[in-house]
Amino acid sequence: MNRRLLVPAVVLLLSVVLLVGQAATAPAPGAQPATPDTPEGGEGAYPGKTLISVQVYGWFTEDNGQAIIVDRNGTRTWTYDPPHAYVFDAEALDNGNVQVAFGQNPLAENVRCPDEYYNGERPAGKNGCIYNRVVEVNPETNEVVWEHSWYDAFPTHHEVHDADRLPSGETVIIDMGNDRTFTVDQSGKITWEWYAENHLTEGTEFWNEYVAPLPEEEQEEFRRKGPESDWTHMNDVDLLENGNFQMSIRNFDTTIEVERPSGDIVGVVGAPTRHEVMNEQHNPNRLERHDTLLVADSENDRIVEVHASNGSVVWEYDGTGSGEKLAWPRDADRLPNGNTLVTDSRNFRVLEVGPNGSVVWSHSLADRKGIVYEADRLGTGDEPLAEEPDDVPAGGKLQSRSTGGVGDTIATVESWLGFVFPPWVGIMEVLTGLVGLVAGVALVWEGYRDGWFADIA
Repeated sequence: MNRRLLVPAVVLLLSVVLLVGQAATAPAPGAQPATPDTPEGGEGAYPGKTLISVQVYGWFTEDNGQAIIVDRNGTRTWTYDPPHAYVFDAEALDNGNVQVAFGQNPLAENVRCPDEYYNGERPAGKNGCIYNRVVEVNPETNEVVWEHSWYDAFPTHHEVHDADRLPSGETVIIDMGNDRTFTVDQSGKITWEWYAENHLTEGTEFWNEYVAPLPEEEQEEFRRKGPESDWTHMNDVDLLENGNFQMSIRNFDTTIEVERPSGDIVGVVGAPTRHEVMNEQHNPNRLERHDTLLVADSENDRIVEVHASNGSVVWEYDGTGSGEKLAWPRDADRLPNGNTLVTDSRNFRVLEVGPNGSVVWSHSLADRKGIVYEADRLGTGDEPLAEEPDDVPAGGKLQSRSTGGVGDTIATVESWLGFVFPPWVGIMEVLTGLVGLVAGVALVWEGYRDGWFADIA
C-alpha cells in the first residue's frame, strides 16, 4: 500500500472500532446498572414507585409527552399518553387518581382551536394555538373524570406547567401564557385570580425594591413587551401551611409568597439577575420546618437549597459523582430519609441522591429523548414528611457535591448532543467521528491520487 494511504486508513479503522465498541457497550435505558454510586437494586433508595412527567417535544421524536409510573427496577406500571401533548405536572391525588397538566397541540384528534388564533401565516391546524388542559385521570381506565381547560395563543411559553389539588377540593393553576395564578372549583368556577401585571410591573412595590435599583439596560429585560410575550414564565405554584401561595417567577429569578385573598406579595426569595441564588428556576419546594427552599436551579445546572429568609446557600448538588453533570434540572424533592429526587431534563433521566451525594437510584429515558419535567415518589406527598418531622434533614446536614469550570461547559455541550445523537454519543464520540471522517476524506483523496478511480473516469 502507498504510505500516504496507510495513516488515514489506520485512523479510519480505529475510529470505526472505537465507535462500534461504544455503541455495543452502551447501557440500556430504564433503571441504570450498578456502579460504585448506584448499588444493585437501588439499595439506599426510598421505597415506592415514581411518578414521572415527560415533556417531549416532537422536534426530535415521533413520541409525545407522557405521565408514567415506574417501579424500583424501572418497569413501567402505568402510562397516560394524551396525543400531541407536552406534559409537565403530574401528581397523585388522595382519592387514588392522578392529576396531569399539559398543553395539547391542535393537531390532536378532535382538537380545533378557535378561528381567532389562526391567520394567513399559520394554516389551520398548524400550531395556531395551544389547548391547555388540567385533567384528573382514573389510572385504572385512564378515563378523564374532571377537567379544566382553555385555549392560548401558541405553544411556546404558553403551556400550563403546574396545577395542585387543594384541601378545599379546588385546584390552583399557574397560567404562564396569561401571567396569572387562579383557583377553580369542581364545577369549573374560577374562585380567585392573581395577575402579575398588577404586582410586578413598573411602579409596583416589587419593581421599586427589586428592579428599579438595576441599571436601566437591565431593567428593560423585565418590562412587559406585550400580552403574548414570555414576560414572567410563571411555572410553579404551591400552597403553604399559612394558606398563602408560593409562586415561581422564572424570568425574574425569584419565588414570591402571595397572601390570599389580597394578592399582596409578602415574601421574596432571590432577585432579578442575582444568579448566585437561582437562575431561571423550576419547581421550588419550601421545606417550611427548616425555613429553606429546595430549588431546581435550571440555568445554573444544579439543585440548590437556600434559606428562605436571606437566600444564602446551605446545600447544592450538580451531578458530580453521578457519571454526568446535571443539565437543566427542573425538579427536586427531599424524601423522608434525606435523599433528594432530581429530574435531570437534558440528560433525560431521574436521579435519587443520598445524603452523602451518591446516586442510590436512577431511571433513564434517553432512548426516546424523554425531556423529564417532574418526578414524585408515590406516597410522600408534595412536601414529603417523615414519621418525625426532624427526621427530614435540611441541606445543612447533607453533603454537597458541586464543581465548576470546564466540566460545566462540557456537560452542557453533551446535554445538547443528546437531542441529536443516540444516548451513548458524547463529546469524545463526536470528536472520534470527526477524526474518522477527516481520515476517510484523506483516504479517498489519496486513493484518487493513486489512480483508484481511473477506470471510472
